[in-house]
Amino acid sequence: MLVTLIHNPSAGDQDEDGESLRKLLRDAGHEVRYQSAKQDGWKRALKKPADLIVIAGGDGTVGRVIRRVADRGIPLALLPSGTANNIARSLEQVERPFEELVRGWEKARRVKLDVGVAKGPWGERNFIEGVGFGLFAGLLASHELEKKPKGKRRGAGGVETALRRLSKDAGRVEAIEVTAKLDGKDLSGHYLMLEALNLRYVGPNMHLAIDSVPGDGEFEVVLVTEDERERLVHYLDSWQDNRERLAVLPSHRGKRLQIEWTGFPLHIDDKLYPKKDPAPKEIAGPVEARLEGAAVEFLMPE
Repeated sequence: MLVTLIHNPSAGDQDEDGESLRKLLRDAGHEVRYQSAKQDGWKRALKKPADLIVIAGGDGTVGRVIRRVADRGIPLALLPSGTANNIARSLEQVERPFEELVRGWEKARRVKLDVGVAKGPWGERNFIEGVGFGLFAGLLASHELEKKPKGKRRGAGGVETALRRLSKDAGRVEAIEVTAKLDGKDLSGHYLMLEALNLRYVGPNMHLAIDSVPGDGEFEVVLVTEDERERLVHYLDSWQDNRERLAVLPSHRGKRLQIEWTGFPLHIDDKLYPKKDPAPKEIAGPVEARLEGAAVEFLMPE
């Protein structure tokens, strides 16, 4: 196959020029077009003809590629090398040798993954993982305020550090009052966290979605009120025992979530709103997250 390889050299093991990945694909009989996700030209590379697009990186890199190729009919394959790898984890492709994944592409089945749309005062943005506010969005907001050393790369302990921070914050986070509807059903209330999830996982591998199935045309809205605070804290305190432990929290399924956003921190995948130095019209207003049928297909090796 003619393969376009999009590689984030900052993710995973040191392979700055992607040579070991290229050799792996060539040894499997593929013709490889390589493009670093850190260099100009990766968007142009996705426009060129290919039989398969292979993404070697984490959720950020995978998400950027998905947004560019949704509904183009070109299958995708993953070589997960990020920190959280929520997308690959939801597709059951983590902790598997790259050689095994590459060998499995020839007879792999195709699995659809929905691509959602979030619309708000800032405009529209596609989402892959989810949209939400409260605990996790607050963590992203606090990271925005913290000064990061220039050029410092995120270490392997990033997920564990974030989970510890969330565990600490869960005991004291304040509920946010919001007016909300899911497919016309009133979900208004006071929430410590609300997440409309397209995947089973969000953020630092928080396993929140009970019934999520990739490509089923619905997302799962997980709701955490004051009544569930103790359960949430217990879940976040127990991740060391079992990373795949499921947080059993109230949830609803649907295709269209509408909220009246009053300017509290809101995330769309890993992007935080309001943006830094926003225009006055971008600080608050109606926000809608919906699924409209856009999707991509991943090769799923058995």
